[in-house]
Amino acid sequence: MFLPVTRLRVFFFPALRRAVSAAVVLAFFTVSGAAAMPAPPQVSAPAAIVIEASTGKVLYAKNPYARHYPASTTKILTLLVALEQGDLNDVVEVSPRAAATEGSSLGLAAGDRIRLGDLLWGMIMLSGNDAAVAVAEHIGGSVWGFARLMNEKARQIGLTGSHFVNPNGLPDPNHYTTAADLAKLAAYGYKNPLFAAIVSAKFKTIPWREQPKGRTLESVNHLLWTYEGANGVKTGHTEAAGYTLVAGAKRDGVQLIAVVLGCRSDDDREADITKLLDYGYQRAVPYVLYEPGAVVKSVRVKGGPGLVPLTVDRFVAVPYFEGETAQFETVVEAPAELAAPPAPGTKVGVLRLVYQGRVLDVRDLVAGRAAPGR
Repeated sequence: MFLPVTRLRVFFFPALRRAVSAAVVLAFFTVSGAAAMPAPPQVSAPAAIVIEASTGKVLYAKNPYARHYPASTTKILTLLVALEQGDLNDVVEVSPRAAATEGSSLGLAAGDRIRLGDLLWGMIMLSGNDAAVAVAEHIGGSVWGFARLMNEKARQIGLTGSHFVNPNGLPDPNHYTTAADLAKLAAYGYKNPLFAAIVSAKFKTIPWREQPKGRTLESVNHLLWTYEGANGVKTGHTEAAGYTLVAGAKRDGVQLIAVVLGCRSDDDREADITKLLDYGYQRAVPYVLYEPGAVVKSVRVKGGPGLVPLTVDRFVAVPYFEGETAQFETVVEAPAELAAPPAPGTKVGVLRLVYQGRVLDVRDLVAGRAAPGR
């Protein structure tokens, strides 16, 4: 979708003189529109939020900082800690404690030996509480040791209203979170490609005991089938927590994350999430800055008249927030001059997309075919 740029300023100056002479071009875009703000959704959940993931922009919130039991949405953090601190090829021996864990289960038995990576698929797709404990004991030495790692990671990400004492979300007075924290946690997770693959999978076949063809898992997150663009994240339910859900969806490059906590039923949970995501896509729409092949900058060749165009090979887009003004910067880092024309397709620089001082994306700039200079 193309939207108007109401202001564009470009500056060019020498900079970054470290290993090579380089230049930085900054373009400041202010994007705005006249469309009226859509009416906010009416949700039954006592706590809810929907954000645009790349910017962290909050599009709607209801009691986002109220503490709630997270139930199995806890496993989002368990997955992240395991991906960052575990070796996915490690073979985990399932303890009697892990195998006996109550609630939703992967069906592990004491003494089972299973690859850590396969446990993670089962922990998320089937919401296996037993798998979560096996992961925690393997990486943290114990459930408490792993909980310590979880809380350290939560602080690093910037979660301010959460505390965790187990890897699966079984009720405990000292185990709680907020809608705002869960949205921030999921947004952090999507930066990891394997995290994104696990939480968005509908089916996955893993090795399983004596089954030569393995065992095919089917995700318990029904939203993956029912909502256009759905790509995660995690359901949850206990009597104490009610029905919880952290949901992700991606359309035209816009990644949304919606959270509901404390819903009364599965139907209420899915209805609320659908309303939040629908509202989010009314508010956040893509604005294309550069199409594939667009020339971002041209660089002169030393001692010659030729100019080498620097292009992007994919769409570069930003989320535009309906009814508001959003400011973005594109920062181009490339040599001020080239010694010789590079072969087409050679990486020459990078394009950084910045929102409110934070880098949203980094794209390679590649050489196009040199053109005669003037």
